[in-house]
Amino acid sequence: MKLAGMASNRGRNLLHIADRAPGDAEFSVILTNDADAPVLEGAAERDIPTEVVERADDEDREAHEERVLEALADYEVDLVALDGYMRVLTDTFLDAAPTTLNVHPSLLPSFPGMDAHEQVLDADVSVTGATVHVVSEEVDAGPIVTQEPVPVYEDDDEAALKDRVLYEAEFKAYPRAIEWFANGEAEVADGEVHVAADAADDFPVRRLTSGDREADLRYGENPHQDAAVYGDATCEEPSVVHADQLNEGAKALSYNNYNDADGALNLIKEFEEPAAAVIKHTNPAGCATADTLAEAYEDALATDPMSAFGGIVALNRPCDEETAELVIDSFKEVVVAPGYTDAALDVLTEKDNLRVLDVGGDELGPDVVSETYTEQSLVGGTLVQERDTWAPTADDLEFVTEAEPDEEQVETMLFAWKVLKHVKSNGILFAKDTETVGVGMGQVSRVDAVRLAAMKADEHAEGKDADGAVMASDAFFPFPDGIEEAAEAGIEAVIQPGGSVNDDDVIEACNEHGIAMAFTGNRTFRHS
Repeated sequence: MKLAGMASNRGRNLLHIADRAPGDAEFSVILTNDADAPVLEGAAERDIPTEVVERADDEDREAHEERVLEALADYEVDLVALDGYMRVLTDTFLDAAPTTLNVHPSLLPSFPGMDAHEQVLDADVSVTGATVHVVSEEVDAGPIVTQEPVPVYEDDDEAALKDRVLYEAEFKAYPRAIEWFANGEAEVADGEVHVAADAADDFPVRRLTSGDREADLRYGENPHQDAAVYGDATCEEPSVVHADQLNEGAKALSYNNYNDADGALNLIKEFEEPAAAVIKHTNPAGCATADTLAEAYEDALATDPMSAFGGIVALNRPCDEETAELVIDSFKEVVVAPGYTDAALDVLTEKDNLRVLDVGGDELGPDVVSETYTEQSLVGGTLVQERDTWAPTADDLEFVTEAEPDEEQVETMLFAWKVLKHVKSNGILFAKDTETVGVGMGQVSRVDAVRLAAMKADEHAEGKDADGAVMASDAFFPFPDGIEEAAEAGIEAVIQPGGSVNDDDVIEACNEHGIAMAFTGNRTFRHS
C-alpha cells in the first residue's frame, strides 16, 4: 500500500510508521503546509519525497486544498495519513482523496480538540489514550478505526501525559490501523468503518488487558528489582492473588512467594482426591494423593524433604490440625489451602514467618479451573497460549512394548503425568502408587534429567526409592540412553509421548530390560 503523509510539524507518527512499514505500507510522499516543518528533515533522512504547499494569507481553504491535491496527484496514493496537520479539511479534499485517517491524543468522543491533554487532566480521569479515525469535515468526529488506552497518573502534567500517549498509544494504534488497511482487513463503506481483523477471537489481532495493583512488593526476584502484583477482578478461579492472608501479622508475600505459590496451587488442582504438594522454585519437590490430607502431605514431603526446606505447601482440601502439625515440623514459607479448621490455624499461626493463605472454596480439583489461557511476558511483547489442561486417561495410552503395565502401574502413570505437567523441562518424574519418589527438572539433557530423578529418589527420598517405580517423561526419548539409565535405577514402567525417529530403538531397549512402556501421543513441555 502506498501512503501520503500530511503534517504541519514534526510528524513523529508518520516517521514511526515509515520505520515500521506496517503491512509493508510505504510512503510515496510526505506533504506539509509549513516550509519550516521538522518533518521534512525526517522524511529526507528516510529518502521519502516531500512536498510543501503553504496556504497564502488571502487564500481560502478550498483553493489551498485543490493545490494540495494537485501536489499529491504526481504520486501513487492508496491511503492518506494525517499527523498534526493543522488544517480542517473540507469535502473539496475528502471527496477527491483516498480514505484519510488521523490520530487524536484522547479516547474520542471524549476530549476532542487541540487541548485534549489539558481536558483530561482537568477532568481527573484515570485513563486516556489515542484514537485513529477516518477524517470528516467535522473536527475529531469521523468513524473510529481503533483506540489504545493508557493510564493517567497522579503526578502527570501535560508534558508527561503527552509523551505517554504518543509512545504508548499513538505509536501502537496508528501502525495497527495502517496495517489493517494495507492487508485489506479494514474498509470504509457508507460512512462506517468495518474491521474484520478486530473481530472477537480466541487469539484476537489486538489484545487488551488490564489489572488493578493489589500490592507493592518488597522487591522482585532479587532485592535490586522493584515489583508489584496486579489482580484481575474477573478471575473466578481460586488464586493466590486474591487469597486472604490469615495471619495478618506475618510479613507480606514476596514476588517469589507469589510465583511459587501459584505453581503449587495449580498443581494440586489437577487431582480430585485429597492432594498435597511441596514446591521449590516453581518445581515440585514432592506431590501425592491419599485417603487423607495428612497422608498425602507426608508422602509428598518424603520425596525430597531436604529440598522442601523453605518451600511452599499447597493442599486441595481444607487444612486440618493433623496436617498443620506436619507442615510446621520443618521450615516452610507459605501454605495455601481452600480453608482451615480453627485448630489448624492455631497450629500454623504459631510460626511467625509462615504465611497462611486461604484461597476459598471447599475442595479444589479440575472442576475449579476457569482460566483457559496463560501468558508469559517478554521484552517487547507477550506470549499467550491455551492452558495445558490435558491429561491422558487409561484409554488414551498406547502400549508399545512386549511387557504391558498392570492396572496399578497404569494408575501411577496417570498420576505421574499430572504432576509432570508442572515440572520444568526437560522433566522426568519417578512415582510409585500415587506419590512421587524422584524429580529431575530443568535439565538441558533428558538423560541427565533421568539421572537427577534417580539420584533424588535414592539419596533424598525418605522411606522410598526408585526400585520398581514408574518413570514419566515430558517429551520423547531421542535415544535409548535414557531408558538404559532408568533400567539401572530400577524403573519397571515408562509413560512418555512417543514420536521420536528413534522410537523403535527406545522400545527395543525397554524390551531388553523387561520394561513396560506407554505412549500418550502428547508432550507436556513447561518452559516457564
